[in-house]
Amino acid sequence: MVGYVGHIEQLTLANNNFRQVLFTGEHCQLVVMCLQPGEDIGMEVHHNLDQFFRLDAGEAKVVMNGEERPVKDGDAIVVPAGTEHNLINTSSSEPLKLYTVYSPPNHPDGTVHATRAEAMAAEEHH
Repeated sequence: MVGYVGHIEQLTLANNNFRQVLFTGEHCQLVVMCLQPGEDIGMEVHHNLDQFFRLDAGEAKVVMNGEERPVKDGDAIVVPAGTEHNLINTSSSEPLKLYTVYSPPNHPDGTVHATRAEAMAAEEHH
C-alpha cells in the first residue's frame, strides 16, 4: 500500500521510545514520541520545515520564541519553520505521549531512539 495507515492514538499511547519514525514520505514524516517526567525535546530550530505536534497523554509546556504555554492531552501545536521551540513534560510522574509530523522529513527513515540521550548522540553524528 502506498502511504501509511494505522491507529495513531493506540500507537502513540503504546510507544515508550523517545522517538520512533513510523512513516517517511517525500514531503512529510510521522513520528511517535514519549517524554519521561521532566524530560524535554531540547530547544531547537528547524529552518526549513514546519512541525505539527498532537498530545495523546500527559501535560507539558510548549515554548516558542520565548513564549510559554501549558498544553495537555488532546492539544495540537504547530511550529512554523524558523521558530525556536521546546516541549517539556511538566509531570513529575507521568510520561508525555505524542506524535509529530515534520514537513519535509527530518530524521532518517526507520529511526528509533529508545532514550533522549540516544537521540542527542545520534543527532551529533547526523
